This record gives sequence, C-alpha cells and structure tokens, in this order.
Amino acid sequence: MIALLMRDLRLAIRAGGGFGLGLAFFLIVVVLVPFGVGPNSGLLSKIAPGILWLGALLSCLLSLDRILALDWEDGSLDLLATAPLPLEAIVTVKALAHWLTTGLPLVLAAPVFGLLLNLPTAGYGPLVISLLIGTPALSVIGTFGAALTVGLKRGGLLLSLLVLPLYVPTLIFGAEMARRSIDGLEATTPLLMLAGITCAVIALLPFASAAVLRVNLR
Repeated sequence: MIALLMRDLRLAIRAGGGFGLGLAFFLIVVVLVPFGVGPNSGLLSKIAPGILWLGALLSCLLSLDRILALDWEDGSLDLLATAPLPLEAIVTVKALAHWLTTGLPLVLAAPVFGLLLNLPTAGYGPLVISLLIGTPALSVIGTFGAALTVGLKRGGLLLSLLVLPLYVPTLIFGAEMARRSIDGLEATTPLLMLAGITCAVIALLPFASAAVLRVNLR
C-alpha cells in the first residue's frame, strides 16, 4: 500500500494535479474576492471563513478527474483491480494521495491567505482545525465521484455536478465552525457535525467506490 501511495503521489505531481495547481487556484480566489466586494475590511473579515472554505473546496475539485483517469487510460486500473490488495484499500489509498497533494497544502496555506482577507486573529486556529477535519471528506467524496465517472469522455463536468451537492454539508459546517469561533459563540456543534460527516464518509464511501469500480471494469 505504501508503494501504491508513493506511485500515486508521483503521478499526481507529474500530471499537474499536485501541490501547485490547487494552491494557485486558491490564491486566485482569495486575491479576486476583495476586488469584487470592495475595500471594506469589516466586510472582508466577516466573509473570510466562508470564502476560504469555498476556495479550498473549489481547489479540491480541480484534480478530482485525475484520481482514476490516468490509471484508466494506461490500463493499470484493471491490473490494480486484480491485485492482492482489496479494491476498497486501493480506493482509500488514492483518496489519501489526493488529500496529501491537494487538501493538506490548502490547510497549511489557509492562514497565510487569511491575511489577504483580514481574517480575525480568533479565526485562524478554528479555520485550520475545520479544514484539517473537513478536507479529507472532500477527497473521499471526490474519489467516489471519480469512480462513478471513470472511463467517460469529458466526464469532468459530470463529476463536478455529482460531487458538489455532496460537498455542501462539509462546506456549511466547516465555515460555520470558524465563523462562530470568531464571533465568540459556541462552536462545538458544527465541529461535531463536521467530524461526523468525515468519519461517515471515510467509513462508507470506499466500499461504495469499490463497488462502482467493479461494475465499470466489467
């Protein structure tokens, strides 16, 4: 499994779906928002958690089609399906590789980008915690969407349409946790909801993704 993880990390970076792509898009979103809403620092502070979460979510979308598409194109997905490893474990490793090359860099960059949106000091810790808890769910859900659309020509748009509704609860509770912390309100409920979503997704979707792949590879 470690060898498969290292292979996927190398493929993701070589294919342009690694650290730079998501971070560049995240930065573009953060830089353009002040131009759209104006120079009101108070307004920027208020919407900063939501904008940072939305930027992270959209950045994760950029590389979802590469999770399985490269293996499908060169035929290695068929070989992986017949490997001694369970297909559920293979899907989990691919989701982990996506998070390491996309989600984790976004988590680390979020405090820096928060400065551009005048994020209040009280929001940095909760924002990082919410992203650290929530972004793995984005990768696992995205892997499920990639399994549904693998082999389809120009399936990127369909993948986005399938995945985005599933992303909404994570976006809502992640941004709400940071917002409540900034306002000095109790943030335990959105934190627990966010953690619950991530745990449920990690526990269930690898089996669903593996089942879908078995159907698509027949």
